[in-house]
Amino acid sequence: QVQLVESGGGLVQPGGSLRLSCAASGSIFTIYAMDWYRQAPGKQRELVAVITKGGAADYADSVKGRFTISRDNAKNTVYLEMNSLKPEDTAVYYCHAGWRATMTSPTIYNWGQGTQVTVSS
Repeated sequence: QVQLVESGGGLVQPGGSLRLSCAASGSIFTIYAMDWYRQAPGKQRELVAVITKGGAADYADSVKGRFTISRDNAKNTVYLEMNSLKPEDTAVYYCHAGWRATMTSPTIYNWGQGTQVTVSS
């Protein structure tokens, strides 16, 4: 089994920045796309950003130009650099990834436990 552990959340003022990290650990042959989702109170979980194994990235319209997703395949880690944060970015941020334990294993998808990001003055 693979564990995804997020870190880097916290309280920040509007206009501020935070950097989230998500490290995968366990018996990993390869990790495919890695994503960041978020869920605000009373709202559905939404996709924020996705990055392929090769580094191609895409973003939700609400964060384009402010957030940057990146990954270090050697460390099995994905990052989310968040700039110009707004109160509406307040949510629990979750890491999500698809992986295989061996070349012939099925692809399994896991979620991290989430990290709280609060943007408030």
